[in-house]
Amino acid sequence: MSTLTEVASGYQAGRTLPLRVELVRQLKRRRTLVMGGILAVLPFVLLIAFAIGGEPGGRNNQVTLMDTATASGANFAAVNLFVSAGFLLVIPVALFCGDTVASEAGWSSLRYLLAAPVPRARLLWSKLVVGLGLSLAAMVLLPVVALAVGSAAYGWGSLELPTGGALDPGTAAQRLVIVVGYVFVSQLVTAGLAFWLSTKTDAPLGAVGGAVGLTIVGNVLDAVTALGDWRDFLPAHWQFAWADAVQPTPEWSGMIQGTAVSVTYALVLFALAFRGFARKDVVS
Repeated sequence: MSTLTEVASGYQAGRTLPLRVELVRQLKRRRTLVMGGILAVLPFVLLIAFAIGGEPGGRNNQVTLMDTATASGANFAAVNLFVSAGFLLVIPVALFCGDTVASEAGWSSLRYLLAAPVPRARLLWSKLVVGLGLSLAAMVLLPVVALAVGSAAYGWGSLELPTGGALDPGTAAQRLVIVVGYVFVSQLVTAGLAFWLSTKTDAPLGAVGGAVGLTIVGNVLDAVTALGDWRDFLPAHWQFAWADAVQPTPEWSGMIQGTAVSVTYALVLFALAFRGFARKDVVS
């Protein structure tokens, strides 16, 4: 006995909830504008801090990246990434990927989207791509604003390296692109956690807070030296491997290992999100 499924003329599952529609919806949300504003303001805050406190200097005859912050616009941009990568940049990733599905459930609009009908896999795919895209945009926004602000305040010049030497502006720009790319990849674990939790709860704050909390737990565990080589399996252990890119001769081994760990965890978490949501009884 055959089963006939009636489909409206012109309906194509792959064309439901286009990425541009979801992107516009997310860009109009207040939390997107607020997060963009915070990231854009941070370079000005650091600029004021250096103006009030004076130029940084080496301590104990050791020069760090922070100590070269006012050497040029490129140095200022690198320092902004350094102070933000550990925690601040975690927040937009968790927000954009953790709020996306749970907020629809919280508004009781998720079931209406599915009844449109938008296939579940298509809905998750659209929201995940837009969430990751906004996360990447947040990570690009910070160094771009910092580079502009730093160049206006300290001049456009070479990237002075703490270990000695400098990178010409062209090479420095290329290295900063690599740094941003690696920071984004290292945050894929947070994105995976947030997105998976977003498919499990109707409370956006729970998904966002849970992802941030678990990321903090990972950072704490990485600080426990007694774990020894087990820390190599923690994404947090490799979050600052990008520093190897701002050397006269870049080292790639740390970033390669960090990328492998992050991508592996992220793929598992994304797969769990799609698998769980496909079987979920959506009532909100």
